[in-house]
Amino acid sequence: MSTSYSSAPSTSSSSSSSSSHDGNGNGSAGPSSVRRGGDFEGPSSSRRRSVNEVWPEPFVEALAAQVAIEASRSVGRLAAAPALANVFQVCSTWRAVSRSDLLWRRLTRRIWGRTILLRDRWRDEYVYWHRTATNFRTQRSTHTTLHFDPSGVEDPDGLTCRCLTLSDAHLACGFADGTVRLFDLATRLHVSTFRPQPRDRLGRFSRAVTGIVITDSTLIFAMLDGDIHVAIINGPQIARRAHLGDVVNDGVLVDFTGSERWWVGLYAGVPGRAFHIWNGLTEQLTFVGGTLTDQEALMGWHMLTEMTEFVGRVRVTSWETAVACTSARVIVFDLRNQGFVLSEEEYRRGIIVTAADVSRSAFVIVGRRGLANVRRTDTLEVCRFIVSGASQMAVMGCMNEGYALMCGGGVVRVWEVERGAYLDSFMEMIGEVNAFVCDERHVAACSGGTTLHLWDFGAAD
Repeated sequence: MSTSYSSAPSTSSSSSSSSSHDGNGNGSAGPSSVRRGGDFEGPSSSRRRSVNEVWPEPFVEALAAQVAIEASRSVGRLAAAPALANVFQVCSTWRAVSRSDLLWRRLTRRIWGRTILLRDRWRDEYVYWHRTATNFRTQRSTHTTLHFDPSGVEDPDGLTCRCLTLSDAHLACGFADGTVRLFDLATRLHVSTFRPQPRDRLGRFSRAVTGIVITDSTLIFAMLDGDIHVAIINGPQIARRAHLGDVVNDGVLVDFTGSERWWVGLYAGVPGRAFHIWNGLTEQLTFVGGTLTDQEALMGWHMLTEMTEFVGRVRVTSWETAVACTSARVIVFDLRNQGFVLSEEEYRRGIIVTAADVSRSAFVIVGRRGLANVRRTDTLEVCRFIVSGASQMAVMGCMNEGYALMCGGGVVRVWEVERGAYLDSFMEMIGEVNAFVCDERHVAACSGGTTLHLWDFGAAD
């Protein structure tokens, strides 16, 4: 698929506005409660003269930032560029603010969540992520099938990919035999295979990888038996065991996630011990508790010996909160305050566990009948949409800050999270997937157990 790019904010002319598609594809239901924003216009000509004379540049810079941030909040992230362009056209003094690197740094952090400068200037960084988000909307990407050497694996089921994790530089794939294979996103090559410390098996799949966390230099992965290992990305391929699992007392570690600051494990099998929280910097366990998976204890034990359906899912946002769900319940809890539950909701008609995911500040939950809810972590509902066919087929989902992706029946479909508008589907048919992940630039999926797909929506530098 060819890749092309849309316009980005200009210092002399207005960018093209990013109008939303109508929600007429695959049963989009549209938003149930979403903040609306109008057009962003510059001041009138009579006001321009007085403003140009008395307003100092720092004030204009603060105003420009506020206009862009409000446009992003009320209309969507792509609306910030045309709003800024209108501000810059007021007069030459206001246009000069467009050269402020501090302004672009602030906007890149607030709107795109990027804190590391990878390009020459912060304006270039902002433009890159604006164009990449536009590519997501218009489905401009390149698709690659990733390859690795499967030799040396005795059990064919050991090559089944159980989870995927993306960072800016790498894609990590966790397999049923306990190995983690790392791919370089720039070259699309398999660069490392990390293996856990040896241990007696408690079941055929007790060593299956259940979750991976990638930081700048380390890779942390956990297994069903509760072991957590830490590997140096450019270091030895035998990882160091950071935590020894105790299945008898804790249950089965059915999902694992985290960040540089926190690691979170979701367990099933022992009542009252659903959540384990570690300080990721010290590797010390800070909290054990929770009853979310008490009703799924038997299913948790079965995961050690069978390829069963997923018991639950837990994900961490950038606001030091976590979202966890089972097939009947979803909760949001505070990682800094001993797992304090911020909100909780039961779904009498059931939840599709594999369709749940989070972005930096929101999460998506899909009911058994296909109704998807996107909410902020403070439980404010952003939008709803319908995932057609969800009640008849397996669905896996993931999301980034602007889009929710659902894969069912081998087709990846995309919705805009601000309004719930259905956008399009990927042209590649990939079959039923067993792992699915995305970030602001890439989408990765594993189908057929071992076939790894990667889509790159990145704009050209």
